[in-house]
Amino acid sequence: MSICFAFANAEAKLELRQPCSDGMVLQQNCDAVIWGCATPGSAITVTPSWSGISIQTQTDASGSWTVLAKTPEASYNPYSIEVKGDGMSLTINDVLVGEVWFASGQSNMDITMHGYYNCPIEDANRYIANPPGADRVRMYTEPIAASYEAVERGSGYWKRGNSEGVWDMSAVAFFFAEQLNRSLNVPVGIICCAYGGSRVESWIPERQLREWGSEDLSRERIEAMTDYHRPFKAYNAMFNPIAGYTVKGFIWYQGCSNVGAHDEYVEHMEWLIGHWRSRFGDDEAELPFYLVEIAPYTYSADGEGIDGALLRDEQHKLCHKVPNCGIVVTNDLVEEYEKTNIHPAKKREIGERLSWLALNRQYGFTKLACNSPEALSVFIPKGREYAIGVKLSKIPNGMDRMEGIEGLEVLSSEGNWVKARSISSAWPDDFIIINTPEVKNPVAVRYGWGDFKPGNLHNAEGLPLSPFNLSIK
Repeated sequence: MSICFAFANAEAKLELRQPCSDGMVLQQNCDAVIWGCATPGSAITVTPSWSGISIQTQTDASGSWTVLAKTPEASYNPYSIEVKGDGMSLTINDVLVGEVWFASGQSNMDITMHGYYNCPIEDANRYIANPPGADRVRMYTEPIAASYEAVERGSGYWKRGNSEGVWDMSAVAFFFAEQLNRSLNVPVGIICCAYGGSRVESWIPERQLREWGSEDLSRERIEAMTDYHRPFKAYNAMFNPIAGYTVKGFIWYQGCSNVGAHDEYVEHMEWLIGHWRSRFGDDEAELPFYLVEIAPYTYSADGEGIDGALLRDEQHKLCHKVPNCGIVVTNDLVEEYEKTNIHPAKKREIGERLSWLALNRQYGFTKLACNSPEALSVFIPKGREYAIGVKLSKIPNGMDRMEGIEGLEVLSSEGNWVKARSISSAWPDDFIIINTPEVKNPVAVRYGWGDFKPGNLHNAEGLPLSPFNLSIK
């Protein structure tokens, strides 16, 4: 719980803590957090209009107070919440009840619908011109900040889903929320807490980083870093003030700033996910955590590096290791001209794919495909000359193409990677056959394996094949 400090010589007063403010969205059918601060030891009464039942509590020694308000089913009916204490009365107006998600990461989550300079968002104008509506999608955005000490008060505000509000919302988070709203027909609120360029370590508390001892945490060393790479400071300034607000789950788009340090990624992310869940009152791994695979981008000077591929591979390993996690594949969502643009324009597809994970796993859309195919093994099929089999998961109806394939390569025994342009289906079995007559003794197969190695293979449901690099067994 965050703390509101009351100073002995200062005149204390009743206040609310963000994201509790006008326009807020509360999670439906649960005990939702409402919080604030006042004089230590003072009585607080919270009365939501949907029930008219008052909830009473008392501030602690630091002046903090928190109540849990039992929320009704979602609706577009605006409610109000009256808060009394310290001889004052406050009212939170235009409160909606629906589905609430927490969005975080670095710049590909932070980038808004109006984009960055030279980094547009595809289809943004269409949604700005035809916004979903002020009561359908709302987003609270915590401003970018950094601090050596824990900050206790958030400073963002709620934006409504009208044209002006949509223009300034995180693009990925907006498209995620907009699809959820269309599918569920309930208000969707997003708590956006993203810092461009941040590392995983930016979102982990100092005490844990010191326990690992994997980097120099002296002030001199931290000050010498680029601001957005600095460890634990985003956690203190941005995450800490709003951790604990009641949410349904997390969406996360981050990893570019950890490229080149993939060996620690799983350990650090696994700890982060567990800690974040705990800060939101979830010690049973019930809150879903859905990641976005880092997009193809030329990280190396010669354009032939594989550090990006190694980081993506760790992201997939993480999702297999941590309960209730999932990942969205992105290697089909970039154009050749974007090889040096770390913010590719196709954000709608990413938001939609994240929503498909949530709709399938949290909201009962069990027929909705949400998992990308993964390569499980590579082998030489019996009785087939100059052919390679790739066993895949999640292809109940096969693949979307047999010809004109990009990103698929076969390694010869001479050490040459040869592009494979065609495959054949092995229906009804769950594998594909790569036809490579020019490779006499293949030893390995890879797909989308490189910093910038886009692919175009999908299952029949349209979900892209995950990158892989496997030896033939």
